[in-house]
Amino acid sequence: MFSYYLKLAWLSSKRTWGMSLLMVLAIALGIGAAMTTITVNYLMSANPIPQKSDQLFYVQLDAWDPNDPYFDNGDPPDQLTYRDATTLWQAKKAPRQSISTGAAGVIEPADKEALPFMAQGRANSADFFPMFDVPFLYGSGWDEQADLNKEFVVVITAEINERLFGGKDSTGQTLRLAGKDFRIAGVIKRWQPQPRFYDISTGAFQDSEEFFVPFSLMSEQILGQSGNNNCWKPTESGFKAYLDSECIWTQLWVELPTKADVEQYQSYIDAYADEQHKFGRFARTRNNKLSDVMTWLEQREVVSEDASMMMAMALMFLTVCLLNTVGLLLAKFLGKASEIGVRQALGASRRDLFLQHLVEAGCIGLAGGLLGLVLAWLGLEAVKSMYGDWMAELAVLDLNMVLLAILLAIGSSILAGLYPTWRACQVQPSQQLKAQ
Repeated sequence: MFSYYLKLAWLSSKRTWGMSLLMVLAIALGIGAAMTTITVNYLMSANPIPQKSDQLFYVQLDAWDPNDPYFDNGDPPDQLTYRDATTLWQAKKAPRQSISTGAAGVIEPADKEALPFMAQGRANSADFFPMFDVPFLYGSGWDEQADLNKEFVVVITAEINERLFGGKDSTGQTLRLAGKDFRIAGVIKRWQPQPRFYDISTGAFQDSEEFFVPFSLMSEQILGQSGNNNCWKPTESGFKAYLDSECIWTQLWVELPTKADVEQYQSYIDAYADEQHKFGRFARTRNNKLSDVMTWLEQREVVSEDASMMMAMALMFLTVCLLNTVGLLLAKFLGKASEIGVRQALGASRRDLFLQHLVEAGCIGLAGGLLGLVLAWLGLEAVKSMYGDWMAELAVLDLNMVLLAILLAIGSSILAGLYPTWRACQVQPSQQLKAQ
Protein backbone atom coordinates (compact mmCIF):
# COMPACT_ATOMS: atom_id res chain seq x y z
CA MET A 1 0.00 0.00 0.00
CA PHE A 2 2.86 2.34 0.79
CA SER A 3 4.27 1.97 -2.73
CA TYR A 4 0.83 2.87 -4.09
CA TYR A 5 0.82 6.03 -1.98
CA LEU A 6 4.28 6.87 -3.32
CA LYS A 7 2.99 6.48 -6.87
CA LEU A 8 0.05 8.78 -6.13
CA ALA A 9 2.39 11.32 -4.57
CA TRP A 10 4.60 11.29 -7.67
CA LEU A 11 1.62 11.75 -10.00
CA SER A 12 0.22 14.55 -7.85
CA SER A 13 3.58 16.34 -7.77
CA LYS A 14 3.93 16.07 -11.56
CA ARG A 15 0.45 17.44 -12.06
CA THR A 16 1.09 20.47 -9.84
CA TRP A 17 4.84 20.67 -10.34
CA GLY A 18 5.05 24.44 -9.87
CA MET A 19 3.44 24.40 -6.44
CA SER A 20 5.39 21.30 -5.44
CA LEU A 21 8.65 22.98 -6.46
CA LEU A 22 7.82 26.02 -4.36
CA MET A 23 7.26 23.80 -1.33
CA VAL A 24 10.52 21.92 -1.90
CA LEU A 25 12.42 25.20 -2.17
CA ALA A 26 10.78 26.60 0.97
CA ILE A 27 11.71 23.54 2.99
CA ALA A 28 15.22 23.43 1.45
CA LEU A 29 15.92 27.06 2.41
CA GLY A 30 14.75 26.45 5.96
CA ILE A 31 16.71 23.21 6.33
CA GLY A 32 19.83 24.73 4.76
CA ALA A 33 19.86 27.70 7.13
CA ALA A 34 19.02 25.59 10.19
CA MET A 35 21.56 22.85 9.51
CA THR A 36 24.37 25.33 8.86
CA THR A 37 24.03 26.83 12.32
CA ILE A 38 23.06 23.57 14.07
CA THR A 39 26.17 21.83 12.68
CA VAL A 40 28.53 24.54 13.89
CA ASN A 41 26.89 24.69 17.33
CA TYR A 42 26.81 20.89 17.61
CA LEU A 43 30.52 20.52 16.92
CA MET A 44 31.49 23.54 19.02
CA SER A 45 29.67 22.07 22.02
CA ALA A 46 30.84 18.48 21.47
CA ASN A 47 32.66 16.56 24.18
CA PRO A 48 36.34 16.66 23.09
CA ILE A 49 37.38 13.66 25.22
CA PRO A 50 34.19 11.69 26.03
CA GLN A 51 36.00 8.62 27.37
CA LYS A 52 37.25 10.48 30.44
CA SER A 53 35.87 14.03 30.47
CA ASP A 54 34.28 13.41 33.87
CA GLN A 55 37.67 12.46 35.36
CA LEU A 56 39.73 15.44 34.19
CA PHE A 57 39.47 18.60 36.28
CA TYR A 58 40.76 22.10 35.67
CA VAL A 59 42.17 23.84 38.74
CA GLN A 60 41.30 27.47 39.53
CA LEU A 61 42.60 29.47 42.48
CA ASP A 62 41.63 33.05 43.26
CA ALA A 63 44.81 34.96 44.10
CA TRP A 64 43.58 37.99 42.15
CA ASP A 65 43.11 41.60 43.19
CA PRO A 66 40.82 41.66 46.26
CA ASN A 67 39.21 44.91 45.08
CA ASP A 68 38.56 43.87 41.50
CA PRO A 69 37.35 40.35 40.57
CA TYR A 70 38.89 38.79 37.47
CA PHE A 71 35.48 37.95 35.97
CA ASP A 72 32.36 40.04 36.39
CA ASN A 73 30.45 37.03 37.74
CA GLY A 74 33.03 36.52 40.49
CA ASP A 75 34.64 33.37 39.03
CA PRO A 76 38.34 32.86 39.82
CA PRO A 77 40.94 33.58 37.09
CA ASP A 78 41.15 31.14 34.19
CA GLN A 79 44.89 30.52 34.73
CA LEU A 80 47.30 30.11 37.64
CA THR A 81 50.47 31.86 38.68
CA TYR A 82 53.68 29.95 38.04
CA ARG A 83 54.28 29.77 41.79
CA ASP A 84 50.89 28.23 42.60
CA ALA A 85 50.82 25.85 39.62
CA THR A 86 54.28 24.43 40.29
CA THR A 87 53.59 24.07 44.02
CA LEU A 88 50.39 22.10 43.41
CA TRP A 89 52.08 20.02 40.71
CA GLN A 90 55.07 19.16 42.89
CA ALA A 91 52.77 18.12 45.76
CA LYS A 92 51.50 15.15 43.67
CA LYS A 93 48.08 15.05 45.32
CA ALA A 94 46.43 13.62 42.20
CA PRO A 95 47.09 10.31 40.41
CA ARG A 96 48.00 12.31 37.30
CA GLN A 97 48.51 16.01 36.80
CA SER A 98 49.46 18.16 33.84
CA ILE A 99 51.04 21.58 34.22
CA SER A 100 51.51 23.48 30.97
CA THR A 101 51.67 26.75 29.11
CA GLY A 102 52.07 27.89 25.54
CA ALA A 103 55.59 28.13 24.13
CA ALA A 104 57.25 29.25 20.92
CA GLY A 105 60.62 28.76 19.31
CA VAL A 106 62.49 28.77 16.03
CA ILE A 107 63.13 25.36 14.43
CA GLU A 108 66.29 25.06 12.35
CA PRO A 109 66.09 22.24 9.77
CA ALA A 110 69.14 20.00 9.39
CA ASP A 111 69.04 20.78 5.68
CA LYS A 112 71.11 23.96 5.44
CA GLU A 113 69.21 25.02 2.33
CA ALA A 114 65.90 25.03 4.23
CA LEU A 115 65.00 28.21 6.06
CA PRO A 116 64.41 28.24 9.84
CA PHE A 117 60.78 28.78 10.85
CA MET A 118 58.84 29.81 13.92
CA ALA A 119 56.73 27.06 15.52
CA GLN A 120 54.07 27.18 18.21
CA GLY A 121 54.47 24.63 20.97
CA ARG A 122 53.54 23.66 24.51
CA ALA A 123 55.67 23.28 27.59
CA ASN A 124 54.03 20.56 29.65
CA SER A 125 54.73 17.83 32.16
CA ALA A 126 55.01 14.14 31.29
CA ASP A 127 51.42 13.29 32.33
CA PHE A 128 50.02 15.54 29.58
CA PHE A 129 50.16 12.73 26.99
CA PRO A 130 48.48 9.87 28.90
CA MET A 131 45.98 12.21 30.59
CA PHE A 132 44.66 13.58 27.33
CA ASP A 133 45.02 10.34 25.32
CA VAL A 134 47.41 11.89 22.81
CA PRO A 135 47.91 9.36 19.96
CA PHE A 136 51.49 8.55 18.94
CA LEU A 137 52.73 7.61 15.50
CA TYR A 138 56.28 6.86 16.67
CA GLY A 139 57.85 6.69 20.12
CA SER A 140 56.16 8.18 23.18
CA GLY A 141 56.32 11.09 25.57
CA TRP A 142 59.00 11.53 28.22
CA ASP A 143 58.94 10.33 31.83
CA GLU A 144 58.75 12.26 35.10
CA GLN A 145 62.52 12.12 35.51
CA ALA A 146 62.95 14.11 32.31
CA ASP A 147 60.77 16.81 33.86
CA LEU A 148 62.78 16.89 37.04
CA ASN A 149 66.14 16.85 35.24
CA LYS A 150 65.06 19.49 32.73
CA GLU A 151 66.10 17.26 29.85
CA PHE A 152 66.15 18.56 26.30
CA VAL A 153 63.54 16.19 24.89
CA VAL A 154 60.78 17.03 22.47
CA VAL A 155 57.64 15.49 20.96
CA ILE A 156 56.73 16.72 17.50
CA THR A 157 53.66 16.42 15.29
CA ALA A 158 53.39 14.23 12.21
CA GLU A 159 53.30 17.41 10.08
CA ILE A 160 56.62 18.65 11.45
CA ASN A 161 58.05 15.14 11.13
CA GLU A 162 56.99 15.03 7.49
CA ARG A 163 58.50 18.45 6.83
CA LEU A 164 61.86 17.73 8.46
CA PHE A 165 62.32 13.95 8.17
CA GLY A 166 60.16 12.96 5.22
CA GLY A 167 57.68 11.15 7.45
CA LYS A 168 60.17 8.51 8.65
CA ASP A 169 60.52 7.42 12.28
CA SER A 170 62.61 10.26 13.75
CA THR A 171 62.67 9.15 17.39
CA GLY A 172 66.14 9.47 18.84
CA GLN A 173 67.21 12.04 16.28
CA THR A 174 68.09 15.64 17.04
CA LEU A 175 65.88 18.67 16.51
CA ARG A 176 67.43 22.13 16.63
CA LEU A 177 64.92 24.24 18.54
CA ALA A 178 65.41 27.70 20.05
CA GLY A 179 69.14 27.39 19.50
CA LYS A 180 69.40 24.11 21.46
CA ASP A 181 69.61 20.46 20.42
CA PHE A 182 66.59 18.42 21.55
CA ARG A 183 66.26 14.64 21.38
CA ILE A 184 63.01 13.59 19.69
CA ALA A 185 61.14 11.26 22.05
CA GLY A 186 58.02 10.76 19.96
CA VAL A 187 55.90 11.82 17.01
CA ILE A 188 52.15 12.25 17.51
CA LYS A 189 49.48 11.56 14.96
CA ARG A 190 47.03 14.19 13.79
CA TRP A 191 45.47 15.37 17.08
CA GLN A 192 43.02 18.23 17.10
CA PRO A 193 40.52 18.03 19.98
CA GLN A 194 37.59 20.34 19.33
CA PRO A 195 37.23 22.40 21.41
CA ARG A 196 40.88 22.55 22.46
CA PHE A 197 39.80 22.09 26.06
CA TYR A 198 43.21 21.83 27.72
CA ASP A 199 43.98 25.49 26.98
CA ILE A 200 41.19 27.82 25.91
CA SER A 201 42.94 30.97 27.13
CA THR A 202 43.94 31.90 23.57
CA GLY A 203 40.88 30.47 21.86
CA ALA A 204 39.03 27.18 22.15
CA PHE A 205 39.31 26.35 18.46
CA GLN A 206 42.92 27.15 17.67
CA ASP A 207 45.19 24.55 16.07
CA SER A 208 47.03 22.14 18.33
CA GLU A 209 50.70 22.80 19.00
CA GLU A 210 53.53 21.71 16.69
CA PHE A 211 55.96 20.59 19.41
CA PHE A 212 55.94 19.71 23.12
CA VAL A 213 58.81 20.10 25.61
CA PRO A 214 59.17 19.65 29.40
CA PHE A 215 57.53 22.46 31.37
CA SER A 216 60.56 22.69 33.65
CA LEU A 217 62.54 24.25 30.78
CA MET A 218 60.40 27.40 31.10
CA SER A 219 62.25 28.35 34.27
CA GLU A 220 65.50 28.24 32.28
CA GLN A 221 64.21 30.68 29.65
CA ILE A 222 65.00 28.16 26.93
CA LEU A 223 61.84 29.02 24.99
CA GLY A 224 59.57 32.03 24.86
CA GLN A 225 56.26 31.85 26.67
CA SER A 226 53.28 32.11 24.34
CA GLY A 227 49.71 32.83 25.33
CA ASN A 228 47.70 35.09 27.59
CA ASN A 229 49.58 36.68 30.47
CA ASN A 230 47.74 38.88 32.98
CA CYS A 231 49.06 40.62 36.10
CA TRP A 232 47.37 42.73 38.76
CA LYS A 233 50.47 43.73 40.72
CA PRO A 234 53.61 45.48 39.46
CA THR A 235 56.43 43.03 38.87
CA GLU A 236 60.03 43.56 39.89
CA SER A 237 62.67 43.32 37.19
CA GLY A 238 64.25 39.99 36.39
CA PHE A 239 62.89 36.65 35.26
CA LYS A 240 62.97 35.09 38.74
CA ALA A 241 60.81 37.94 40.03
CA TYR A 242 58.41 37.26 37.15
CA LEU A 243 58.14 33.59 38.14
CA ASP A 244 57.36 34.62 41.74
CA SER A 245 54.89 37.31 40.69
CA GLU A 246 51.07 37.34 40.74
CA CYS A 247 50.97 37.09 36.95
CA ILE A 248 48.78 34.25 35.66
CA TRP A 249 49.90 32.29 32.58
CA THR A 250 49.90 28.61 33.55
CA GLN A 251 47.27 25.85 33.36
CA LEU A 252 46.94 22.87 35.70
CA TRP A 253 44.77 19.82 35.04
CA VAL A 254 44.40 16.87 37.41
CA GLU A 255 42.97 13.43 36.79
CA LEU A 256 40.64 12.35 39.60
CA PRO A 257 38.93 9.00 38.89
CA THR A 258 36.53 8.90 41.85
CA LYS A 259 34.26 11.28 43.72
CA ALA A 260 36.39 10.75 46.85
CA ASP A 261 39.48 11.86 44.88
CA VAL A 262 37.68 15.03 43.84
CA GLU A 263 36.63 15.83 47.40
CA GLN A 264 40.13 15.22 48.74
CA TYR A 265 41.75 17.42 46.10
CA GLN A 266 39.22 20.19 46.69
CA SER A 267 40.05 20.06 50.39
CA TYR A 268 43.76 20.22 49.53
CA ILE A 269 43.51 23.33 47.32
CA ASP A 270 41.25 25.02 49.90
CA ALA A 271 43.84 24.32 52.61
CA TYR A 272 46.59 25.61 50.32
CA ALA A 273 44.66 28.82 49.68
CA ASP A 274 44.05 29.29 53.42
CA GLU A 275 47.76 28.84 54.07
CA GLN A 276 48.65 31.40 51.41
CA HIS A 277 46.12 33.78 52.94
CA LYS A 278 48.10 33.68 56.19
CA PHE A 279 51.16 34.75 54.19
CA GLY A 280 49.34 37.79 52.82
CA ARG A 281 48.12 36.34 49.52
CA PHE A 282 44.64 35.15 48.44
CA ALA A 283 42.95 38.15 50.05
CA ARG A 284 39.63 37.40 48.38
CA THR A 285 36.96 35.17 49.91
CA ARG A 286 37.84 31.50 49.39
CA ASN A 287 36.93 30.84 45.77
CA ASN A 288 38.73 27.76 44.44
CA LYS A 289 37.20 25.56 41.76
CA LEU A 290 37.62 22.13 40.24
CA SER A 291 35.72 21.88 36.95
CA ASP A 292 35.47 18.80 34.77
CA VAL A 293 35.91 19.21 31.02
CA MET A 294 32.31 19.93 30.04
CA THR A 295 31.65 22.13 33.07
CA TRP A 296 34.79 24.11 32.26
CA LEU A 297 33.75 24.64 28.64
CA GLU A 298 30.26 25.67 29.68
CA GLN A 299 31.60 28.00 32.36
CA ARG A 300 33.79 29.76 29.84
CA GLU A 301 30.97 29.92 27.29
CA VAL A 302 32.89 28.21 24.52
CA VAL A 303 29.69 28.26 22.45
CA SER A 304 29.19 32.01 22.23
CA GLU A 305 25.83 33.69 22.68
CA ASP A 306 26.08 35.00 19.11
CA ALA A 307 26.29 31.44 17.75
CA SER A 308 23.33 30.33 19.85
CA MET A 309 21.33 33.36 18.74
CA MET A 310 22.11 32.64 15.09
CA MET A 311 20.86 29.08 15.54
CA ALA A 312 17.66 30.33 17.14
CA MET A 313 17.09 32.75 14.27
CA ALA A 314 17.71 29.99 11.73
CA LEU A 315 15.14 27.76 13.43
CA MET A 316 12.68 30.66 13.39
CA PHE A 317 13.33 31.03 9.65
CA LEU A 318 12.63 27.30 9.24
CA THR A 319 9.34 27.80 11.09
CA VAL A 320 8.38 30.60 8.69
CA CYS A 321 9.22 28.34 5.73
CA LEU A 322 7.04 25.60 7.18
CA LEU A 323 4.13 28.00 7.67
CA ASN A 324 4.39 28.88 3.99
CA THR A 325 4.44 25.16 3.22
CA VAL A 326 1.24 24.70 5.27
CA GLY A 327 -0.51 27.29 3.12
CA LEU A 328 0.71 25.74 -0.13
CA LEU A 329 -0.24 22.22 0.97
CA LEU A 330 -3.69 23.44 2.01
CA ALA A 331 -4.23 25.04 -1.39
CA LYS A 332 -2.94 21.93 -3.18
CA PHE A 333 -4.94 19.37 -1.21
CA LEU A 334 -8.20 21.36 -1.31
CA GLY A 335 -7.67 21.74 -5.04
CA LYS A 336 -7.94 17.95 -5.24
CA ALA A 337 -11.39 17.94 -3.62
CA SER A 338 -13.09 16.30 -6.58
CA GLU A 339 -10.45 13.55 -6.76
CA ILE A 340 -10.80 12.95 -3.03
CA GLY A 341 -14.61 12.75 -3.37
CA VAL A 342 -14.32 10.17 -6.13
CA ARG A 343 -11.90 8.06 -4.08
CA GLN A 344 -14.26 8.17 -1.10
CA ALA A 345 -17.16 7.13 -3.30
CA LEU A 346 -15.11 4.18 -4.55
CA GLY A 347 -14.56 2.98 -0.97
CA ALA A 348 -11.43 4.72 0.26
CA SER A 349 -11.62 5.42 3.99
CA ARG A 350 -10.62 8.69 5.60
CA ARG A 351 -7.69 6.83 7.14
CA ASP A 352 -6.48 5.80 3.67
CA LEU A 353 -6.81 9.35 2.39
CA PHE A 354 -5.05 10.73 5.45
CA LEU A 355 -2.09 8.39 5.04
CA GLN A 356 -1.92 9.06 1.30
CA HIS A 357 -1.59 12.80 1.76
CA LEU A 358 0.84 12.50 4.65
CA VAL A 359 3.06 10.34 2.43
CA GLU A 360 2.86 13.04 -0.23
CA ALA A 361 3.86 15.69 2.34
CA GLY A 362 6.72 13.46 3.50
CA CYS A 363 8.00 13.04 -0.06
CA ILE A 364 8.02 16.80 -0.52
CA GLY A 365 9.91 17.07 2.77
CA LEU A 366 12.46 14.45 1.68
CA ALA A 367 13.13 16.32 -1.57
CA GLY A 368 13.42 19.57 0.37
CA GLY A 369 15.77 17.94 2.88
CA LEU A 370 18.11 16.63 0.17
CA LEU A 371 18.25 20.03 -1.49
CA GLY A 372 18.64 21.60 1.96
CA LEU A 373 21.75 19.47 2.56
CA VAL A 374 23.32 20.97 -0.55
CA LEU A 375 22.46 24.46 0.68
CA ALA A 376 23.81 23.61 4.16
CA TRP A 377 27.09 22.42 2.60
CA LEU A 378 27.35 25.69 0.67
CA GLY A 379 26.58 27.59 3.88
CA LEU A 380 29.32 25.76 5.77
CA GLU A 381 31.81 26.46 2.99
CA ALA A 382 30.92 30.14 3.32
CA VAL A 383 31.48 29.93 7.08
CA LYS A 384 34.93 28.40 6.49
CA SER A 385 35.89 31.18 4.10
CA MET A 386 34.78 33.86 6.56
CA TYR A 387 36.36 32.44 9.73
CA GLY A 388 39.50 30.75 8.43
CA ASP A 389 41.31 27.48 9.08
CA TRP A 390 40.18 27.01 12.69
CA MET A 391 36.59 26.52 11.47
CA ALA A 392 37.58 23.86 8.90
CA GLU A 393 37.01 20.92 11.26
CA LEU A 394 33.84 22.40 12.74
CA ALA A 395 32.01 23.31 9.55
CA VAL A 396 31.59 19.71 8.39
CA LEU A 397 28.39 17.77 7.82
CA ASP A 398 28.98 14.41 9.45
CA LEU A 399 26.62 11.42 9.24
CA ASN A 400 24.73 12.49 12.38
CA MET A 401 24.00 15.90 10.89
CA VAL A 402 22.95 14.41 7.54
CA LEU A 403 20.50 12.06 9.24
CA LEU A 404 19.22 14.90 11.42
CA ALA A 405 18.63 17.07 8.35
CA ILE A 406 16.63 14.33 6.60
CA LEU A 407 14.59 13.53 9.70
CA LEU A 408 13.98 17.22 10.39
CA ALA A 409 12.85 17.83 6.82
CA ILE A 410 10.52 14.82 6.66
CA GLY A 411 9.20 15.30 10.19
CA SER A 412 8.56 19.02 9.79
CA SER A 413 6.87 18.57 6.41
CA ILE A 414 4.60 15.85 7.81
CA LEU A 415 3.81 18.13 10.73
CA ALA A 416 3.09 20.94 8.29
CA GLY A 417 0.84 18.60 6.33
CA LEU A 418 -1.35 17.51 9.26
CA TYR A 419 -3.84 20.38 9.07
CA PRO A 420 -4.08 20.50 5.25
CA THR A 421 -4.53 16.72 5.20
CA TRP A 422 -7.23 16.86 7.88
CA ARG A 423 -9.10 19.58 5.95
CA ALA A 424 -8.83 17.59 2.73
CA CYS A 425 -10.29 14.52 4.42
CA GLN A 426 -13.38 16.50 5.49
CA VAL A 427 -14.54 16.66 1.86
CA GLN A 428 -18.07 15.27 1.46
CA PRO A 429 -18.17 12.89 -1.50
CA SER A 430 -21.88 13.57 -2.17
CA GLN A 431 -21.20 17.26 -2.73
CA GLN A 432 -18.26 16.59 -5.02
CA LEU A 433 -20.11 13.98 -7.09
CA LYS A 434 -23.13 16.29 -7.35
CA ALA A 435 -20.85 19.07 -8.52
CA GLN A 436 -19.50 16.74 -11.16
